[in-house]
Amino acid sequence: MDILLFECKGMKSGETFPKVNTGRGQDFSPEFLIKNLSPCAKTLAITLEDIKHPLFKNFTHWLIWNIPAGEKIEGAIPGGKIIPSLGNARQGIAYGVYKYAGPKPPKGKQHLYRFTVYALNSKIDLKFPYTKSNFIKIAKKHMIQQGSIIGKFE
Repeated sequence: MDILLFECKGMKSGETFPKVNTGRGQDFSPEFLIKNLSPCAKTLAITLEDIKHPLFKNFTHWLIWNIPAGEKIEGAIPGGKIIPSLGNARQGIAYGVYKYAGPKPPKGKQHLYRFTVYALNSKIDLKFPYTKSNFIKIAKKHMIQQGSIIGKFE
């Protein structure tokens, strides 16, 4: 699988999340700029995981898939199972149930969070429950690129 390069507006890998993208701010999903998208990509998917959660390894905060492939994904994606303004993209069950839920660790505790963007060669028809593990199981044969960045917040 090829590496997908992307930027998360307002944060480079290893940096602190902008407050606007956290549960202590407006809790808006960030804007993403895709750098080297394969011409074979039809859709994109994004996950956000807390990779330092003390109880649940790689605790999923956000899952969205079937975003039309392109070089930009607007920020502040609204909540809902289906997002008509984003080509009927789907959002799943995570810490944010059918919506983005940014970092909000206990005060004084720093956690690390990983955004992963996947480029796929088709739309994914995911059956309930709409979880990251079910998404990965179905989507892995359609993934052609993948990239991740890590952010921190306390």
